[in-house]
Amino acid sequence: MTTLALYRDDFYLATAEAVVTAVHEDGAIELTQTCFYAASGGQPGDTGFLEREDGSRIALGETRHGATKDIILHRPVEGQPLPATGETLVLHVDWPRRYKLMRMHTACHLLSVVCPYPITGAAVGEDESRVDFDMGETIDKDQVTADLMKLVSENHPVYLQWITDEELAANPGIVKSKNVRPPVGLGRVSLVSIGENSAVDSQPCGGTHVSETQEVGAIHIAKIEKKGKENRRFRIRFGAPDVSA
Repeated sequence: MTTLALYRDDFYLATAEAVVTAVHEDGAIELTQTCFYAASGGQPGDTGFLEREDGSRIALGETRHGATKDIILHRPVEGQPLPATGETLVLHVDWPRRYKLMRMHTACHLLSVVCPYPITGAAVGEDESRVDFDMGETIDKDQVTADLMKLVSENHPVYLQWITDEELAANPGIVKSKNVRPPVGLGRVSLVSIGENSAVDSQPCGGTHVSETQEVGAIHIAKIEKKGKENRRFRIRFGAPDVSA
């Protein structure tokens, strides 16, 4: 059965109720709906726990897509009990972890504004993220950090707009990534827009993000690595730059 992905419309939803529709031989659990983000586009899937009617918990170690994007699998930590099909559970996302990923993912979007080059790869992490750009120029990481923090401090709104798969196909130029396919196949595609009337940025993305740029907090470019003649890897970390580094 398909899973209603509640997180697609509310990134701040950390708990919800759902019914178990299937339990796979490997322990993966399918639910009628979920607020757990399924790993995609460089962002890890959510962790947390499922609360049973008696108050006991099933700890989750992974959330991912199934055979298609409309199937979401919740994999318990090894050794956890499994629920029964038809059982009602209360879902609890590990919110501190999710919120850090939301802040980081938004920071990656801001970096793509400061560095307007094609993106060749990305990975969102809790404490460090990386974005790879198709670029050969030398660029000063301290200046990039300053430009990023300017966008953060300006506190631009971050919000979703929706277009159809067909509209995206007709406008391929809005896709910044060279290697990561936009989240198509569900009939509609979310555009993550930053700034009034998308004045700062707008690009297809199925990840989770904060609602305004100041929520990102202090970030900096810790390192820029050369990964080929025309490929640069930027590493983003929380906090102010380490001046002793």
